[in-house]
Amino acid sequence: MDTKESYAVVTGASQGLGKAFAEHLARKNINVIVISLPDQNLKELSCELEENYHIKSHYYEVDLSVHDNVMKLTEWLNTNFNIHILINNVGLGGTKKFTEATSDYINTILQVNVTATSLITHQLLPNLLKQPKAYILNVSSMAAFSPVGFKTVYPASKTFIHSFSRGLHEELKNTNVFVSVVNPGAMKTNTDVCKRIEKQGFLGRLTLLNPDKVAARCVNQLFKKDSVIMVNPISWLVMKILPIWIKLPLMTQAIKREIEA
Repeated sequence: MDTKESYAVVTGASQGLGKAFAEHLARKNINVIVISLPDQNLKELSCELEENYHIKSHYYEVDLSVHDNVMKLTEWLNTNFNIHILINNVGLGGTKKFTEATSDYINTILQVNVTATSLITHQLLPNLLKQPKAYILNVSSMAAFSPVGFKTVYPASKTFIHSFSRGLHEELKNTNVFVSVVNPGAMKTNTDVCKRIEKQGFLGRLTLLNPDKVAARCVNQLFKKDSVIMVNPISWLVMKILPIWIKLPLMTQAIKREIEA
């Protein structure tokens, strides 16, 4: 596939898994557009990608919890670029008692995880359909396979992403656009995250992953047209085998330990 004048779009690209996605795509000589919140050193990342991998890179700073921002972003992308890869990596977690969560807290998680991912995909799909081959990768979570107390909204939003991806894959299977979803556990994005996950106990440590390794596997499997990419099969198996009446209190207790710590 000639990708000299087409681009991969990566949301949530300033750090962690999103940044790793951008770097792995650039290593494969694919032009990249990185998207993230303002003041996340996105310009520096874009310049590094160009200098280190000799590809073209652009960046766009935006808060994707705002509907108008999402529409302006997709209009800019469609007006200026041919897009053959879309990686919807952006997502917000959060650990909080539901009674203590504000309406803005709940709304922001849903707007970013559910609405922004859906709308970006919808608005860019005509662009993707024009390309000889195109790919969509949505980042869900292991949390998609079980509700969790003290997170409540986040697992529900990731269940949506998993279901949305599988449905869209089926709808587009006879087109040039291939849709995949990955369900990773927590990422070793920084020291604070690692410490927080460690406090969850065994279940938390079981799902702790290296973003660089996850990104490498996801990119490779995406191009092999793997519709559901598994990166931590042990925890996936545990999730599948354990009945809900066991895993729900177990996972909730792990999150409760994190709050208390």
